[in-house]
Amino acid sequence: MRVVFGAGVVKSLPNEIAHLGFERALVLCSPEQEETGRAVAATLGERAAGVLAEARMHVPMEVADRARDRAGELGADCCVAVGGGSAIGLGKAVALAHGLPVVAVPTTYAGSEMTPVWGLTEGGRKRTGRDPRVLPVSVLYDPELTLTLPVGMSVTSGMNAVAHAVEALYAPDATPIVSLMAEEGVRALAGALPDLVRTPDDIEARGRAQYGAWLCGACLGATTMSLHHKLCHSLGGTLNLPHAPTHTVVLPHALAYNQSGARHAVAALSRALGAAPDPARRLWDLAGELGAPRSLRELGMAETDIARIVDEVLANPYANPVEVTADGLTRLLRAAWAGEPPTG
Repeated sequence: MRVVFGAGVVKSLPNEIAHLGFERALVLCSPEQEETGRAVAATLGERAAGVLAEARMHVPMEVADRARDRAGELGADCCVAVGGGSAIGLGKAVALAHGLPVVAVPTTYAGSEMTPVWGLTEGGRKRTGRDPRVLPVSVLYDPELTLTLPVGMSVTSGMNAVAHAVEALYAPDATPIVSLMAEEGVRALAGALPDLVRTPDDIEARGRAQYGAWLCGACLGATTMSLHHKLCHSLGGTLNLPHAPTHTVVLPHALAYNQSGARHAVAALSRALGAAPDPARRLWDLAGELGAPRSLRELGMAETDIARIVDEVLANPYANPVEVTADGLTRLLRAAWAGEPPTG
């Protein structure tokens, strides 16, 4: 995988495509990012096969099918995914079905571009998996493309990235190198996001946020996901809650649940968050300081959905540093739903 950083680096995309040996690129983006997607296609010139601006959260199967069909109709030999997790996830779906390589041009801090993890939603359930074919072959991080990302979305996208690093620190397959990357990623984002909120057009701060997102995404790709991600996948796939805001709300509560069984992770997060004695509470406070949502209720979840999510999460076992119980999950979700401070 090639990773290129720098303001204006998207202009080198035609050379990147040529270097990789591709001829026709299908540009994928969400409807909200169509203008950016078409600008990227214009940059590609004759190497652009077309633009499909249909990427949606959680990658619904019907959208993935349309993208696969469109790639085949246009004779595309690669996809350029422009946007956040939705666009890059759609690119991964095409890669999984047709083996088309993906070049990622992230405009958020989600980090999906650094992982071999794919996700598809069908019939109200989100399936995820890992496959090396979906890992982008090249990633271009251009902070100028994030200038149009609203501050609120920048914050939740950044907190989503932090969640990747948090879980990597207590993953059963964590390694010393991944742990160093995770700590540095959290430190970079926790420092960049307040600057970004104060000065949204600060290119340097947005570049630091991309650096942090790159590190956090790579950590997610190298380790096993635990309680936090399983909860968010259930909340997103079952209730269609917005992806990044859901991660933002759940993260402090999932971390608080696991802190007693993850001392090394707590020590690393404490360092990354400015000697915070309780990293879970510090992340909850940081979300509030940044104006981010702190309750699942404000994201559209009904209190009556709690039992349904508990049952779904318990039905799919996974590695976690602390035993996951129905009572513990219910308490966690009630606090997250109500917007209460996290408790272990």
